[in-house]
This record gives sequence, C-alpha cells and structure tokens, in this order.
Amino acid sequence: MKNRHEYHTSLLFGACLAAALLAGQAHASGDESAPPKPNCPKGQVWDTKTGKCVLQTSKATSDADRTDYAYRLAKDGRYDEALALLDTLQDPNTAKALNYRGYATRKLGRTDEGIGYYLKSVALDPNYAQVREYLGEAYVIKGRIDLAQEQLVKIKALCSTTCEEYEDLADAIAHAPEA
Repeated sequence: MKNRHEYHTSLLFGACLAAALLAGQAHASGDESAPPKPNCPKGQVWDTKTGKCVLQTSKATSDADRTDYAYRLAKDGRYDEALALLDTLQDPNTAKALNYRGYATRKLGRTDEGIGYYLKSVALDPNYAQVREYLGEAYVIKGRIDLAQEQLVKIKALCSTTCEEYEDLADAIAHAPEA
C-alpha cells in the first residue's frame, strides 16, 4: 500500500510541478491568461465569481470576465459572438478589449478595421506584446512586411526572441507570400 501512496504522491507532485512551470512560461512570455475552460452556450459568458455560465446581459459579470470570454470565443472561431460580447462592456476602451476586438474583426476579413483597433490598443499600452504580434500579423496580410518587421523589433525588446508573440510573428513574416 505504501508504494501505491508514494506513486500517487509523486504523480501529484509531478503534475503540480508541470503546472507551475507552464504557468511560469506563460507569464514570462507575456501571454494572456488562458481563457476559461468551460464553453458556454451562445448568449452566455463564463463568470469566474460564480464559476458558471450566466447570461451575457447579467450586470453581475465583470468587464474582465466578459473581455476574457470574448477572446475565448474569438479563438474558437466565434468572431461575431465575441464582438457582440465586447459590445456589452462598460469600458470598451481598454488595451485588452481593443486588441480582442481587432483580432475578431481581422479574422472576419476586416483587416483595416482590425488594424485601427490594434493601434488604439498600442496607444493605451505600448508594452503589450500580444497586440503588437496581432498588429504585425495584420500588416503581413496587407503585404506591409516592413511594418510587420517594426512590430517584431518592438516585441523582441519587450520579451526577447523566445516569447510566443515573437515566434508567431516571425513565423508569419517568414511565410508571407512574395509581394
């Protein structure tokens, strides 16, 4: 019985250690915190306070939860839902909210509109590596590799060449179609 207990203890320790290391990597690279795991039905949002899906019209759900869940929706390809959720924010003019609005609009093919939101986000937080990555990717789509390279240089200064934002934008630039 002792061996089984030791096995489970070491397994638990290993899992905790891995989680801590991964959390440290995400923080060090400037990544956003992972979107919430639950996938709520359309018209609902994950509320961290209650730990459940609630109507997105609920006044109790914070802007932070709405913003993070909008990003989750956008990453899941639910761009229109993400934009609708961002429309419910009390303060839609935060760096994160504008970045995610830019991401969703860009993914819907409205690249110029997305660039406008990214630029507003950068103006609010020039040290926000993720918005610089997405802005650079939008410039790649527009064929403006020179402007994408400028964002890559700024990301390098923020979080080095090993952060995810740098690696993703460098990859997008490397795979850009020839002009």
